[in-house]
Amino acid sequence: MGATKGDDLAARLAANVRALRDARGLTQAQLAKASGLPRATWANLESGAANPTLAVLHRVAVALQVSLEELIAAPRTGTHFYPRAQIATRARGDATVRKLLPERIAGAEIDRIELPPGGRMTGVPHTPGTREFLACERGSLVLTASGETWTLAEGDVIAFRGDQRHGYMNPGRGVAVGWSVVLLEPVE
Repeated sequence: MGATKGDDLAARLAANVRALRDARGLTQAQLAKASGLPRATWANLESGAANPTLAVLHRVAVALQVSLEELIAAPRTGTHFYPRAQIATRARGDATVRKLLPERIAGAEIDRIELPPGGRMTGVPHTPGTREFLACERGSLVLTASGETWTLAEGDVIAFRGDQRHGYMNPGRGVAVGWSVVLLEPVE
């Protein structure tokens, strides 16, 4: 019976590592570089033939940005429902900022920004090389970045360097809603 449980654990680890890598769109070679482990180690992990040390598991978890528990846990279902109360929401200036995705995606942040009439929010400059996209869903939004100003109407999108000072404002009489998509510069 012990061999069966061990085999189940190895199979779960293999399935989880493969699924997590696939979900991030990464190759074994990319994760080998990120973790400092040989690519052959990743191949063995995904085949179910590996018996990794705790140190190797830790490096794998860090590279995949998950907990050790997630590496060996029973596979999750393909769907997960997140009630509104579980989605991170915070106040920034006059704005209410709510995450679109409750699960972390490496290198990306997607937020819903809601500004009351006349409301303002100061953006936080991101790491060098970051690109940010702002889409206006409802009302009107004014973006100021590096001394320039743009007014977005419903459906408009603007792309700008997210590593500079920037701010958002609602010039209208109703609530304005926008979406901010931040693509962080990958660290190599």
